Amino acid sequence: MVEYIPKGLYFEDFAVGQEFMTTRRTFTDTDVVNFACLTGDFNPIHIDEVTAAAGLFKKRIAHGLLGVAIMNGQMNQLGIFEGTTIAKAQDTNRYKAPLFIGDTVSTLIKIVEVKLSSKGGRGTVIVDTFLINQREEIVTESSNVILMTCRK
Repeated sequence: MVEYIPKGLYFEDFAVGQEFMTTRRTFTDTDVVNFACLTGDFNPIHIDEVTAAAGLFKKRIAHGLLGVAIMNGQMNQLGIFEGTTIAKAQDTNRYKAPLFIGDTVSTLIKIVEVKLSSKGGRGTVIVDTFLINQREEIVTESSNVILMTCRK
């Protein structure tokens, strides 16, 4: 039988200063409605055109956590974490700008710290991620602590 070989990078493959950029993705009304149904977050700024039109942004916005979820998905689509990630140990998110339905976003990943674990066989990689819209505005910043497998 052929054994699965992870495509992801191992702890040793990461270095401070590395950067990775994902492909783009456009947020749709369906994304927002599905996320509202999944989470139960039916805040009118996400699902009610009339209420949102009278609000700060003058139109509906996507959930901040939906942006974080898309960032995470875009990171995984790169393949660099596939099969070599043990756990995402921590996320700290900062919402910098609204995410509108129709916005097209990509995720920039910057490696800011790598640290070998004293337990052996693994290490932490700290990455700063940035969800960037088509106007080149940072919508969301996130700092992530990721526990990665070392090569055997």
